[in-house]
Amino acid sequence: MTVRLNACALLLTGAFSLASQQASAQECTRPLLGQGQMTGSVTETTAILQARLTEGMSLINHDLPGCLGIARWEYSNDPAFKSAERTPWIVADSTYDYIVKARITGLEPGRRYYYRLWFGPDTLNAWVGSRATFRTLGGKTEEREVRVVVVTGMNVDKFCRDPERSYVGPDRDLGFPALETILSLKPDFFVGTGDNVYYDAPNQPYGVAVDARGIRRSYHEQFVRPRFHNLFAEVPTYWEKDDHDYRYNDSDTTGDVRPLHALGVRMFLEQLPVALPEDTDPVTYGTYRLTKELQIWLVEGRDYRSPNSAPDGPGKTIWGAVQRDWLKRTLRESDATFKVLISPTPLVGPDDRYKTDNHADINGFRFERDDFFAFLLDQGIARNFFIVCGDRHWQYHSVHPTGIEELRQEHWWMPIHVAVDYRVTRLHLILKQKSYSPTS
Repeated sequence: MTVRLNACALLLTGAFSLASQQASAQECTRPLLGQGQMTGSVTETTAILQARLTEGMSLINHDLPGCLGIARWEYSNDPAFKSAERTPWIVADSTYDYIVKARITGLEPGRRYYYRLWFGPDTLNAWVGSRATFRTLGGKTEEREVRVVVVTGMNVDKFCRDPERSYVGPDRDLGFPALETILSLKPDFFVGTGDNVYYDAPNQPYGVAVDARGIRRSYHEQFVRPRFHNLFAEVPTYWEKDDHDYRYNDSDTTGDVRPLHALGVRMFLEQLPVALPEDTDPVTYGTYRLTKELQIWLVEGRDYRSPNSAPDGPGKTIWGAVQRDWLKRTLRESDATFKVLISPTPLVGPDDRYKTDNHADINGFRFERDDFFAFLLDQGIARNFFIVCGDRHWQYHSVHPTGIEELRQEHWWMPIHVAVDYRVTRLHLILKQKSYSPTS
């Protein structure tokens, strides 16, 4: 059933019409949510809500065109939306790829919220989308079991078009079957560690993505799939980027190979719920206190790095001085029992011998890694500190000579399950490594 907003109420809130823009832009007249809805960067009291207004619900010539329109979120801690709050109206146009985002604030820690999008061609003709949900972080006062799913390498090109590896099931258009497995685990949070899409995938019918249009199309082709809609309607997200969803394989900030550095940075901020268009100085790293026992750190591995070819030493960095100082300071300040660094790239490895773009590589960034590990040992942090990394295409559990542990899971995802057993007053960190194939 279609529900329409009351026109009088809209006029009282300063509604406006997009009719003139609609006519001049030659856009569709009935926007839809062809990429579903998504929650990102959830804290104890805030969250970013995101959707994209689209022309239809399926790909057209390997893309999902956007649709000019207007949108606002309604949210409440009541599933029937009693005493709901609403965001201001947001214009969805081509400037920001028809994406609408809002950061909602003043939420209660450890509380489940429900949200839905009112949208349409203008504020006098708006309808409501389906209900989605997320739970805010409990923070350092909450004692509960928490599940976090960590995912890397979501390569639609290999899934759909690789001559040797493509999935051929009749449900292929729904997206990765592993997404249903993830949803069945009822995780609290989803973390994408980078390579969330592949700009440089070789079999794309529209070619390698080198400009904004091509990059946006990579995201459209992925998030149009219903299994992503279903997952993200129930599970809030956190996002990092790596080389393939920044520029190209093993890329750094230098050189004139497209896409250029500035575009790679801008598209990540635009396409995922990590920042708002109006944010003046957005950063893509952060730390999140999930519970009393567990805190996670997400880092940025591309924006601030030195050239990969630079000699290793004290001046060579992946994180940059500001982020590195922040990482050490927040780790030192944390009183969480378990500290988990989720990194787009490995710090321990193993890795391919030819590579030099991460902390594990010979002639890579080992000096910064070794300095960081020395800090962890000196501060007494290393004992209950773990690294979960993306990027690598094999599964491992490695222990550095310092005793610092790193885990990497192939086959799309890894669950981190932190459970508290109060019967024996002990804490257990269980890193459950299960190899689920994309078709499980």
